[in-house]
Formats: sequence, C-alpha cells, structure tokens
Amino acid sequence: MKKYICLFIILFLIVYQIKAQKDNRFFELTFHITSPSLPDDSSLYICGNLPQLGNWNPSAVKMKNSGNHTWSLKIKTDVTFPIEYKYTLGSWLREGAEANGRPFSNFTVKAGCDTVINDVVLFWLNGIKKEIAGKITGTVKYHTGLRNNDVPDHQIIVWLPPDYGKNSHKRYPVLYMQDGQNLFDPATSAFGVDWKIDETCDSLIRNKIIDPLIVVGIYNTSERMTEYTPGQKGTAYMKFVVNTVKPFIDKNYVTYASREYTFAGGSSAGGTISFMLAWNYPNVFSKAICMSPAFKIMNIDLVKEISDYSGLKKDLVFYFDIGGKGLEERLRPGIDEMIKALEDIGYIKNKDIFWFSIPEAVHNETAWAKRMPEALKIIMQMDK
Repeated sequence: MKKYICLFIILFLIVYQIKAQKDNRFFELTFHITSPSLPDDSSLYICGNLPQLGNWNPSAVKMKNSGNHTWSLKIKTDVTFPIEYKYTLGSWLREGAEANGRPFSNFTVKAGCDTVINDVVLFWLNGIKKEIAGKITGTVKYHTGLRNNDVPDHQIIVWLPPDYGKNSHKRYPVLYMQDGQNLFDPATSAFGVDWKIDETCDSLIRNKIIDPLIVVGIYNTSERMTEYTPGQKGTAYMKFVVNTVKPFIDKNYVTYASREYTFAGGSSAGGTISFMLAWNYPNVFSKAICMSPAFKIMNIDLVKEISDYSGLKKDLVFYFDIGGKGLEERLRPGIDEMIKALEDIGYIKNKDIFWFSIPEAVHNETAWAKRMPEALKIIMQMDK
C-alpha cells in the first residue's frame, strides 16, 4: 500500500511540475554564434536586456564553445517583448562589428516559444577607443567632489544661458538632469552621442521660444541603476540632490531657488528618479521631464506607490514620452498605468500631464535629443 501511495505522490508531483511550467509559459532560447576569425579557445560573451543576458554587462555571461568556431548559450524566459542583445569578447571595446569597423546595431529576437537563434559575426572591434571630438555650445562650468555620507562623489556640469552674467539682478530657473555626462558633450557621453541640450537651449533662448534657464547635469556613477530606482540608494541619491547639489547651485549661481522655478529631468532610469524627485519633494520641484521612464518593469513598480496614495493631489506637472521600438515597447505598459493612476488622483492630461508617443523612436540619446525641444517648451511655461 505504501508503495502505491509513494508512486501516486511521485506522479502527482511530476504532473504538477509540468502544469506549473506550462502555466508559467517559460520557453527556451538557444543562441548560437559563429565567428570564423576566432580560435575556439576564445572567451566570447553575450549581453542584452534580460538578467539572463547580464543586463548589458559585456563580460557577465560567457558562452560555451561547441567547436568549429561556434559558441552557444541556452536560457529560459517567459518574456514576450523584443529581446535585444550583442556579442563581445569581454568589453565594449571588443564587441562584434561590421566590415566597416562600426559596432553592430543590437540584434533583436521576439520569440514567445522555444527558438534557436543563429548569428554570424565576422569582425570585432580592435580594443582601441576612438577619440571623439568634444564640442559644447555656450559656457559650462564643472564641479567635482560633491557627495554626502551615503552617496559617492558625483561630478556636475552646469550649462549657463547666453545672457548669464550680463545683468547682475537677473535670476534663472534651474533644470536638474541625470546622466550629466551624456547631455552636452559627445566626448564624455557613454555612447559617443550627446543629447545636444546645449544647442537646443541656446537656439530656443536666442529665438525667444523659452526664457533663459540654467541646466545642471549630474554625472552618474557605477551605482546608476540603484541610485536611479526605488530603494535605499535611490532615497539617498534624492537626498543628495535636494540637500547637497541644489544648495550648492543656489549658493554659487544666480538662481530662482523656489519650487516654481526648479525642475528635474532624465531618461530611462533617469526619468524614473526624476519623477521620484518631484513626487517625494514637491516643496523643492514643481515639474519633471520623464523620457522613456521605467515605472513598472522587472523589480520596479512605482505605479503601486501612486495607486496606493490617498493624500491630496500634489501641485506638480509631468512630461512623459515613449518610443515604440525595442525596450521602448517594454516600458510602454508601465507608463500607461502610471498615467491612469495619476488621473485617478486628479491629474489632467494637457494640464498636469503632457504625454507623447513616438512609435518609430528607439531607446537612445539621439531619440531623446529630438524630443527635448518640446519638453523644454512645456516645462518653461511658468503659468500652469
């Protein structure tokens, strides 16, 4: 009798496991890459927009050589959005390249079922970093060593409007932006392409489309993701911006220090923390630019915090936008849910929430640069 009971339990567990796997809809992706120019003892890596692919760390996920200049990796996932990935030899200076020496664009696969992917890479970057000519329109000032006990050193770059210093009585609004090294100068940008905020602001100001403003770019660090998202380090970073960076700027530059003239801005996770800065410090910030923000994805869920909020509507204005390709498609549902949660509190589109969808846009600096003029025009409308 005990024998049959044990057999029944084993069969039940097997059926339960099969059903659980079916219900979870996990499937297997098998990546094969062939590179005839590489010896079989080469270390080859894959990186992409999934934790199983290292979250774009170029040396985190090593592939296994299967002979004949081919490397392979299998992962299980349940995602249905497009998966983007690249191949490297351990760093971005050794990523797969085209015949002309340019890095490949992201490989993309949208599966939904067991899939085998076969890629071929014939060329690789040679490990030598290309020098990129820097160019900044207007006047910028650099400051180093800004920190507090809970946040590492952050460099900041301060862009000044064309008429700054010409009238000692004039003060300026301030836009505090994340990922400061990517904003003004292609030579410091992580990807060799900047947001061109200097050119954009200079043009809009000289053509009297917006009033002059100061733009403060706060450089990110190796702790970018944890500082720009909910959690202990995100909280510490917000306090750093409010209690260290802003007082430093107000002391050393002629600013309007009040909330009506103080804004936050950023993209991707930088857009997430910009929303958090305004939401958590409405006495400091009045508006936030959130381009391609991560509101509800992976372990991030800011939507729940807003949905659970039971206080009075906060006096804030938000600019949201999103593209439609690659990671943008994955971020879109969280933005839709955030807008709905804000509307339930009383925020109104085209008054408190300005929302733009650009279906052809991807997730990069070039796309955000194109949208920056509209964002600046909206937040610089002082009368809400």
